[in-house]
Amino acid sequence: MRSSPWRTALIGAPVLALLFVFLVLPYGEMVVMSFRTPANGAPYGDAWTLANYGRAFGDPFYLGVLLRTLGIGALITSLTLLLSYPIAMHLARVSDRWHVFFYACVVSPLLVGVLVRNFGWMIVVSFQGPLNQVLLALGLINQPLRLLFNLPIVVVALVHVFVPFMVLPITNALRNIDPSLYDASASLGAKGYETFWRVTLPLSVPGVLAGVVLVFVLAISAFVTPVLLGGQNIVMMSSIVIQQLIGVFAWPFGAALAMALSIMTIIAVSLLTLIMRPLMRRTARWS
Repeated sequence: MRSSPWRTALIGAPVLALLFVFLVLPYGEMVVMSFRTPANGAPYGDAWTLANYGRAFGDPFYLGVLLRTLGIGALITSLTLLLSYPIAMHLARVSDRWHVFFYACVVSPLLVGVLVRNFGWMIVVSFQGPLNQVLLALGLINQPLRLLFNLPIVVVALVHVFVPFMVLPITNALRNIDPSLYDASASLGAKGYETFWRVTLPLSVPGVLAGVVLVFVLAISAFVTPVLLGGQNIVMMSSIVIQQLIGVFAWPFGAALAMALSIMTIIAVSLLTLIMRPLMRRTARWS
């Protein structure tokens, strides 16, 4: 029995209402705010202007921060993908008996609060922390390294927490591959690496694309980890936006910076999708 359109609409109405109230309205308000002039005693004035966007894209400092944020996001996404794909392959091939255990290990970083996780990293890599003590004991260094407040520790900490967001969609794509394709590849004389390049990797593209997009968006919008582990040395667009909104109460300009980051993110994701489209079509023909 087919459900009526009215019944379907009624079932989906609460979800649509939540999305409208908590996503569409705030986002629309931010767009409007980004085109307004600043005001004293109010979030923004009544006049309209393009000066906020002119400053966001024209000022070398803010443009540099924007490009640096996108570059850091791309670096984090690439490292997360390289680390996550072998884990996803193992998780996809492991028996059901051990699947739950390894699944719990993968998602374990998400079970710890963001502040606790970052303070844990601060303790581990501090000047007198366990990592420096181990390196000194092994004779690999002569004096403790200053590992805090630089880009590598920020990248490592973010890769650590973003691995589950990459592993899970890739694992799902790998588990959906028909095992008979591997037998067919072997029967045609293909070796292991040839099967990977011609069968496994192309058919896992949907999961890779989903993980890459998700991790990239999360990486460029990260705030707590760059602030705590990067300090004043690592400036990303998220911290600049918060500074403008809360620090100096320049809401229109802060909204314009946030929109600039959103626009560049949409462009980057769109370009990635266009690049991956041929592989997606190939995957659809094989499915």
